[in-house]
Amino acid sequence: MAESTVLASDYFHSYSVVGLLAVIGVLFVAVAFGAGRLLRPVVPTPEKLLTYECGVDPVGEGWAHTQVRYYVYAFLYVIFAVDSIFLFPWATVFAAPGYGATTLVEMFIFLGFLAVGLLYAWKKGVLEWT
Repeated sequence: MAESTVLASDYFHSYSVVGLLAVIGVLFVAVAFGAGRLLRPVVPTPEKLLTYECGVDPVGEGWAHTQVRYYVYAFLYVIFAVDSIFLFPWATVFAAPGYGATTLVEMFIFLGFLAVGLLYAWKKGVLEWT
């Protein structure tokens, strides 16, 4: 009984350290923002309230047409980069005794889903630049 109490105490001690660090981090950011708000000068003028971008005065409409394909490529990159991160833990578990066939089947199912998604994007013409 005493040993399980010690194990539970160690278990919750680890979480209390993480929680304490999170609270300290939030307090640090809050104090920094509060100090910045108290110490900065506030003198609003019409020039300061203008929209500013790259040193150029705003002229014309605020709406501009953006190509969606840039976002699609970025999204596909993020998907496949995150999925490739899952391959490393799989390889380490696959090397452990007793997990070979199960993890192999699971990873082929996972890679099958990725292949279907890539095939769908290719068939839709998403991967063509021109």
